[in-house]
Amino acid sequence: MARPWKAPPLLLAILVALVAFSYQAKKKTFVSVHEVSAIELFVPGTLEYVTEAYNKESDDLYNFRILRILKIEKQITEHMELHIRVEMRRTTCFKTEKSNCDVQEGPLYKQIQCYFSVYVVPSFEVYKILKKNCLKCARQRSTTVDFFVLEPAAVA
Repeated sequence: MARPWKAPPLLLAILVALVAFSYQAKKKTFVSVHEVSAIELFVPGTLEYVTEAYNKESDDLYNFRILRILKIEKQITEHMELHIRVEMRRTTCFKTEKSNCDVQEGPLYKQIQCYFSVYVVPSFEVYKILKKNCLKCARQRSTTVDFFVLEPAAVA
């Protein structure tokens, strides 16, 4: 039988263990993080969502579209997140137009590079942008080669 003076330390140890276990349960546990292809079943819908969300939030008069996919990573925890890096360019379509338009050239040229972290539930087509960061690519001319410099983009 436990002596009465040993019971409080034992109860304290049990309480500390329970608190530690409950704290661990609240932490995000990464099950997997890996790069995925743009043709995965859930990716096209997510890319369409981030493009529409960017265009809706942007103060620009013209729509942007994804020109190139740089990287897509899928992160699985208690939910699925996609981490997407893309290059987008301003199109010839105004925001009111919803057709597939050419990209702008000349003085209205604008290219940006964006990172989106998106919460995704593919079976219900549920998306939520968790984080977004876009940088403007300033076109600079050299006598021999064109190159781009990344600058923070003004996105409202």
